[in-house]
Amino acid sequence: MAVKFQDYYVTLGVARTASADEIKQAFRKLARIHHPDVAKNKVTGEAKFKEINEAYEVLSDPEKKKRYDELGPDWQDDGRGAAAPGGPRRRRAGPAPDEPDFEFGGTGFSDFFESFFSDRRGGFGSSRGFAPEDGGTGFARPGRDIEADLLVTLEEALRGSQRKVTLRRPAMADEPERTNTYQVRIPPGMREGQRIRLAGQGGPGQGAPAGDLYLRVRFARHPDLTVQGDDLHCTLDLAPWEAVLGTKAKIPTLEGTTTLRVAAGTTTGTHLRVRGQGLPREDGGRGDLYANVQLQTPPTVSDEERLLWEKLAAVSSFNPRKLS
Repeated sequence: MAVKFQDYYVTLGVARTASADEIKQAFRKLARIHHPDVAKNKVTGEAKFKEINEAYEVLSDPEKKKRYDELGPDWQDDGRGAAAPGGPRRRRAGPAPDEPDFEFGGTGFSDFFESFFSDRRGGFGSSRGFAPEDGGTGFARPGRDIEADLLVTLEEALRGSQRKVTLRRPAMADEPERTNTYQVRIPPGMREGQRIRLAGQGGPGQGAPAGDLYLRVRFARHPDLTVQGDDLHCTLDLAPWEAVLGTKAKIPTLEGTTTLRVAAGTTTGTHLRVRGQGLPREDGGRGDLYANVQLQTPPTVSDEERLLWEKLAAVSSFNPRKLS
């Protein structure tokens, strides 16, 4: 089955020469529009959000980006992706080069990503044989475990969800090609790297039990929130006068927005905590949300604003270079 090339630069709407900051800004802009919780069309929004996440997953990682740029849109003809007649070479799931690939649907990642950038592992059979359980003669071989990445949003990690995942199993010597569909439960509190096990749904065994199917959780990038353990972090940009005088500011959470009171005299680098707005903890509680303060200055000012800044500079006794 041919694998369609994914142009991640087109997905994010950036040039191939875009900087890391430009790539990040493009992702955040698009993710805020297409996030499933805010998109006008939930179905198309969710699909687009997954495409954006996949593109950012590759282009924000220097190693993955380098591999992707070397691959290029002509990957089928450059000797790296070319294979035997009938289709491009896939990144093998098992250790043996002649083993066929499984193909997944509903995981949140395209076949292209699974082929070249996923840490998917698995395959058919095992190198260790044993006698059949029925006492017969012959060489039995247990099925291998299969592993694939499963893109999970932070909202799903908080609330839990159900996901339909498909697995296409290529034809074997004595079995036709078939596709299995699974209703996968994502329980609340899942963490990055944790695995969901579907027992007996891996590679087939030969006179022995089949392997297991593992779906490894990969958190979708959120446009505003990052994860540190049970806690979430966001950036709170303040104008100088807001930091000096104090203010009320809205910050994002996984359940909408909340208003945060900023005390007068708040400095850049301050971490303001909102209790219980993080991810679920093992004890049944929730982590916290931290708003990390950054002061921003206006890039341009009007003539009137300049006069006011000059007046402030003239009357103020504050000298930041004498603080130390």
